[in-house]
Amino acid sequence: MTPEIFRQLRDFIYEKSGMFFQEGKTYLLEDRLSTRLEARNISSYEEYIYFLRYDPRKDEEIKELFNSVTTNETSFFRDLNQLEAFRQGILPCIEKKKANGNKSVKIWSAACSTGEEPYTIAIMLSAEGFVLRGWDIDILASDISDQVLASARRAQYSDYAVRNTPEEYIKRYFSSENGSYVIVPEIKRMVRFLNLNLMDTVQMKSMRGVDVIFCRNVLIYFDDDAKKKVIGHLYDSLTDGGYLIVGFSESLFNITRAFKPVGMNKCVIYQKM
Repeated sequence: MTPEIFRQLRDFIYEKSGMFFQEGKTYLLEDRLSTRLEARNISSYEEYIYFLRYDPRKDEEIKELFNSVTTNETSFFRDLNQLEAFRQGILPCIEKKKANGNKSVKIWSAACSTGEEPYTIAIMLSAEGFVLRGWDIDILASDISDQVLASARRAQYSDYAVRNTPEEYIKRYFSSENGSYVIVPEIKRMVRFLNLNLMDTVQMKSMRGVDVIFCRNVLIYFDDDAKKKVIGHLYDSLTDGGYLIVGFSESLFNITRAFKPVGMNKCVIYQKM
């Protein structure tokens, strides 16, 4: 892949998704896209760019492109400090806020990958008694990759995926099937999966009235302009006073002043002002 072809592919991916590959990542795109050339019987990256732009099957291939270039490292109960901030800090605030009103909570796991995060959230809400207390729970889980969403809907996981999960939760919320851990139906039904591009303004207009957004380890793939656009979309999706949780290595500093940073359980959580 020549430097010029790398730039064209990089710019195409950025235009469509906001994901930005820095100079020097030629090897990464070559490695991840070589299987797409083989699948389409295409002999060069130049030809592949033409396919993405002009072929009648381009929309289908762009989805496969996203499947190939996205990274999907995740697990249940990942970054426990943040989850405890959610359980001990955010959920009590939501309950107090809605004590005399509609007992509903809407939570969105943005860039949910293979589903471990939204199912973790569902498990926590169940364990905290929200279901038994009659709350209407709506957990949305979105990703740009159809491939990982299909895996998430299967809800079948390896030992490695559940390595951080408390034993009592494994016994209560998973069943064993052919050596895998399978989410029980009561938890599976709590999560709705959808394909969504965080950079797509039209799609994002459908995401409104959310109480809490988990968007962890996502902003690291965007440059500053794309970050500002995505964070603007997430801001619009939240209810007044809603909460945004980003990754430990991520910050909204120099991106926006529209959120108030709140300290919870040694974490920084962002609240919509």
